[in-house]
Amino acid sequence: MTNTEQQDAAVADRKLLARSAYSDGRHLAARQSIYQWQQPRYDLPGIVVEELTGISGTVVDVGCGNGKYVGRLHKDRPDLRVVGMDVSEGILGDVERPVLVADAQALPLADETVDAVLAMHMLYHVGDIPATVQELARVLRPGGVVIASTNSRTDKRELDQLWQRAAGDVLGVAEGPDRVSLSSRFSLEKAPGLLGAAFSAIRVLKLPGTIEVSDPAPVVAHLASYEAWAEQCGVPFEETVARARDLVTAAIATKGSFRITCLGGILICRP
Repeated sequence: MTNTEQQDAAVADRKLLARSAYSDGRHLAARQSIYQWQQPRYDLPGIVVEELTGISGTVVDVGCGNGKYVGRLHKDRPDLRVVGMDVSEGILGDVERPVLVADAQALPLADETVDAVLAMHMLYHVGDIPATVQELARVLRPGGVVIASTNSRTDKRELDQLWQRAAGDVLGVAEGPDRVSLSSRFSLEKAPGLLGAAFSAIRVLKLPGTIEVSDPAPVVAHLASYEAWAEQCGVPFEETVARARDLVTAAIATKGSFRITCLGGILICRP
């Protein structure tokens, strides 16, 4: 098995996800927090609320994580029955009820019982993506909608380059191994094809932006949030994060800031 294959397997390892990566909301919050420095700013839960205009009944957030979409829907759409669902019981602790601990590959829901399904930045974590897409379609009522999200393969490439340089410095080589890519299995480029096996109408909303920081802390926190996959990085993890901090600090001292190019997207899918 190649290093990339090992990383992909680890990204979808259910035990690792539930017991380490998302045992609580700490690492996810660190990854989310870097977007407060992005321009333009996108209100992702607000976009989801807007896309659910005209939907009534039950909405299930599959892989809801720390519940930022669940909370917004409870606030803005109290008419909906919103259910949060995640493979990790720990991360559901502060999510507004009702919630379920469940695997997206085998949803504990009857056929055609849900009016909308959210799958936000989570389909790259399931072992069998095509089977999970079919599950999302199976539980959806006629006229319903599935809203998914992910990142482009080019998203935050500056962080990939930073990691490779820091890892190379730690290992004493010109360029170190790649950092773990969470979204590569279900990137913005791959997603329409994977979702198209079950949905005939797919609209892609691309969300480009630039993150610019004058303090290394947000970048370091983002890189450190991948701690659960440290074994798959092929390099001493803490030492590489520390070296990345030095490199970002030097870049900010020279240029005044550190810039990161982002490209994420939301996919609105109908049967």
